[in-house]
Amino acid sequence: MLFALLLSAFTSATILPGTSEAALAALVASGDYAVWLLVVVATLGNVMGSCVNWGLGLYIDHFRDRRWFPVSPGALDRASHWFGKYGLWSLLLAWLPIIGDPLTLFAGIMRVRFVPFIVLVTIGKAARYAMIAGGAGWIVSLLGHT
Repeated sequence: MLFALLLSAFTSATILPGTSEAALAALVASGDYAVWLLVVVATLGNVMGSCVNWGLGLYIDHFRDRRWFPVSPGALDRASHWFGKYGLWSLLLAWLPIIGDPLTLFAGIMRVRFVPFIVLVTIGKAARYAMIAGGAGWIVSLLGHT
């Protein structure tokens, strides 16, 4: 089950569909694993997926002058301006739906150094999973005491 959580968290951080929050909550509710371990596994998988996005950003940038490049020069300029304005700290928001995955991709395109990338992304994603696990545990305790 831990590997399934890792895989779900990994795919949730990429363009592939994933349900890591539901998987984490279900495993917390089962009581079969230590909550800290579940948070670590989910965070690890999700950060690994973000690292794939970062690497794709580094790689795909070599093709920005091609017609088939998936991001228009205007969109890339806007993203560059936005990232320049908010900087590295915006990576703390990599856990957010819709903007989180592109943010990690653009971090690669913008050549963000790996160590600051991994530290900030890990902090944000670990905080999210800790809150989800805490909420799931709280709900389970409420239901168990009624």
